Amino acid sequence: MSGILDSVNQRTQLVGQNRLELLLFRLNGRQRFGINVFKVREVLQCPPLTAMPKLNPLVRGVAHIRGQTISVIDLSMATRGRKIEDLSNAFIVIAEYNRSVQGFLVGAVERIINTNWDAIMPPPQGTGRASYLTAVTEVENELIEILDVEKILNEISPLNAEVSSDVAESLTTEGQENKIIFIADDSAVARNQVKKALTSLGLEIELAKNGLEALNRLKAIAEEYGGDVTNRVGVLVSDIEMPEMDGYTLTAEIKNSPELQKLHVVLHTSLSGVFNQAMVQKVGADDFIAKFHPDELATAVQKWLMTDCE
Repeated sequence: MSGILDSVNQRTQLVGQNRLELLLFRLNGRQRFGINVFKVREVLQCPPLTAMPKLNPLVRGVAHIRGQTISVIDLSMATRGRKIEDLSNAFIVIAEYNRSVQGFLVGAVERIINTNWDAIMPPPQGTGRASYLTAVTEVENELIEILDVEKILNEISPLNAEVSSDVAESLTTEGQENKIIFIADDSAVARNQVKKALTSLGLEIELAKNGLEALNRLKAIAEEYGGDVTNRVGVLVSDIEMPEMDGYTLTAEIKNSPELQKLHVVLHTSLSGVFNQAMVQKVGADDFIAKFHPDELATAVQKWLMTDCE
């Protein structure tokens, strides 16, 4: 286990080139799951948990770790599975999502694998736990499931996706009314949150489920509108972690394509606090915003929309 902990601490800088590292773990049973190492702060044996009044039933308690109080979510229960019973042999994966730190209770932690985003595929259609997946991949002839953590967190503590009235009144898209805002995100919950926030701008919005889908659609729009996508699309808001093609690679492809390169790209991701600013600049993104603050996002998108009017 010490090897895994060292790896998590030392190898969270792998971004770009459409590659990622996954920390593999189990909940109850043989099925293996994965979480992007880039989001992981620490992995540790489950410490004593303190029960608190009025906690969501999926929160098993709080842990006091290095002077910080962290809520611990039972990932098995959160995905409609059985409660993890034996806490003495369980582990906590401490991760950062959407500007806050959470602990995820898991049954066992295995190892880290290095893979490509193009090997990460959208989840199969279906019901039950499939609705809690953003992607799947295959390792050693076994299916690895990647959970939609943003959906889990939103069910426990729903985010407010509404832009405040003061900001909404200040937003203007004068001169850009014919443009659309394009959103790429693999999480259905995140896509809907971003769409709801940006609806305040009063423009048409188009959605894509991953970077490859977004790239192909943007190229089709460019061809339809005279060979320059910005004749129709004002701003792209893209997640970074997506199956088939990540946001870094999508941005690089856009900036290297004559018909797309003038498009403003805002990278919008739950990789808060640990993102690689050098990589954001290297691929040519215009802006980076950590999820999720609707006022901040809407204001940034408006800024880049109106840049071409100046």
